[in-house]
Amino acid sequence: MSEPLVVSIPHRLGREEALRRLQTGLGRMRTSFGAAVKPLQENWTGHHLDFRWSVLGQTASGGLDVEDDHVRIEIHLPWLLQRLADKAKALLSRQGQILLEKK
Repeated sequence: MSEPLVVSIPHRLGREEALRRLQTGLGRMRTSFGAAVKPLQENWTGHHLDFRWSVLGQTASGGLDVEDDHVRIEIHLPWLLQRLADKAKALLSRQGQILLEKK
């Protein structure tokens, strides 16, 4: 099995505000990606999200942890999507910053 894709996104919002923005922003993000990314399962437990998403017809799973000063995302990509891991990492980092930036 390949190594998971791990992204850490720093923030200065505090844990609760970062959590609120992520929960709100994930809904908006789903609509912007259309059929390319579909949630199959999402389960929040406190400050942790377990998820399974369909990405370009392939299933990716992982977790997201909201901490006081950063968000850590770990995704297990199927072998077919491993070739896109670098682009996915950059996209997750960029989209995460957008969701967490001060407004």
